[in-house]
Amino acid sequence: MAPKYKIKRTTQATPYFFTPKNIIIFAQGAQVVAFSTKNGAMSNSFGKKVRECRESKKWSQAALAKALGVHHSLIGKYERDEVKPSIDVGQRLAKALDTTVGYLLGETADRDLLKDPAMLRRLIDINELPEEEKQHVLFNLDAVLRDFKTRRAYA
Repeated sequence: MAPKYKIKRTTQATPYFFTPKNIIIFAQGAQVVAFSTKNGAMSNSFGKKVRECRESKKWSQAALAKALGVHHSLIGKYERDEVKPSIDVGQRLAKALDTTVGYLLGETADRDLLKDPAMLRRLIDINELPEEEKQHVLFNLDAVLRDFKTRRAYA
């Protein structure tokens, strides 16, 4: 059975398509070129996450641009992944959208992760422990998490 490919039609002269392993293949003259995409054919791209967060706040691109002090067309370019923001703008974007830079960059799937100040304070305190005590805390934490996951799996 032949693999099924999603063909993406574009206005470009060179057609291309995605394979099941997220590899883009396109013809360039008589040569076939293939390259891999990051994060599943950019399904979780920076721009899509910015748009998702903006829409969850029910903000227009103009409202987000005003909050950041940039032109609204720049927000559209971020959302289409045409332009990547500077570190400073990325931090301001995350703050304005009530999320983390890590979420926007795809480092975590949960956009509210580590926003709880009490949890952050605990993690900072654990990180400041001497190495041996830190290992004890992490060992116990791993045991509690493992037991919780087991109970949930068999519930």
